[in-house]
Amino acid sequence: MSFFRKLFNRGTGKPEEDAAPPPAAAETVLAPQPEPEPEPAPASAGAEPDQERSRGWFSRLSEGLSKSSRSITGSITSIFTKKKLDKATLQDLEDVLLQADLGLPMAERIVKEVSTGRYDKEIDPEEVKRILAAEVSKVLKPVEVPFNFGSQKPFIVLVVGVNGAGKTTTIGKLGSIARAEGHKVMFAACDTFRAAAIEQLNVWGGRIGAKVMSRPTGADASGLAFDAIAQAKEDGTDILFIDTAGRLQNKQYLMDELDKIVRVIKKQDETAPHAVLLVLDATTGQNAMAQAEIFTKVAGVTGLIMTKLDGTARGGILVAIAEKFRIPVHAIGVGEGIEDLQPFDAEGFARAIAGLEER
Repeated sequence: MSFFRKLFNRGTGKPEEDAAPPPAAAETVLAPQPEPEPEPAPASAGAEPDQERSRGWFSRLSEGLSKSSRSITGSITSIFTKKKLDKATLQDLEDVLLQADLGLPMAERIVKEVSTGRYDKEIDPEEVKRILAAEVSKVLKPVEVPFNFGSQKPFIVLVVGVNGAGKTTTIGKLGSIARAEGHKVMFAACDTFRAAAIEQLNVWGGRIGAKVMSRPTGADASGLAFDAIAQAKEDGTDILFIDTAGRLQNKQYLMDELDKIVRVIKKQDETAPHAVLLVLDATTGQNAMAQAEIFTKVAGVTGLIMTKLDGTARGGILVAIAEKFRIPVHAIGVGEGIEDLQPFDAEGFARAIAGLEER
């Protein structure tokens, strides 16, 4: 089973042998295209056994989360090596977990579990790590939800988030994987504030054979979204990804514009958008909590994709968000390549952040 079919579970997917259609020509764009970046590595083509692919991903996940796991496990080792469990060591443990952005409720639960039946006794740091992994997995397992893309055609995916979170790149990666599976894809470049974002989507569109709807910088984003849906219907597009401008959640006028885009989309299809993906940058730490809250209120977020987990020692923020908001986590990114964006695996994430080996 390929990555895209694991991430986007459609009831009647196209067979593997149909997975390499000739690329369609991308729509002529108004802005000049820059030289494309090097071709990203393709998604696994199915020749590699699932077990080997799983091991390879866990290795990348562990490496990507190494900053977070080293921060946590190094401190756990120093706290608990040859020391009896007492109030001071438990407080030190809670501090470490809070510094990793796991959140207070999670930290308190882990501390309680560690202390139960072990107070005033020595405890192996490895046992603490196992408890950490088990408690994190309990919180994450309910939000480990594949991205189900349904029978609507086109299936409209609205992608939101703040500047720099990686929305446009994530859209390009998902579109590339979708095209490799044989789906007809269209991009709507509704980040009309940034010429670079428009150009980036056009590069991706030209590379993978996806039509790109774009307008000059400063054009009305909601009008473009409306026209893109109409064009997607006419063209028989399977999946329409709508990029949006990166907006700070505390800038009300930008959030109002996002609200307008959602309302305009519903004029074309009252059931749309069929999915609203919030792309979060793990390096923003606690600020990602505020982003999850406000974007859910404004745009009705249906799922999360967290990027740049390889760039932070505070990867625990995903756990805190999952516990507070219960929003499905569809995928995570631990690098720049397509292969570094993978379906979310709660147990794998929990063991990687605790510095444990794969089961």
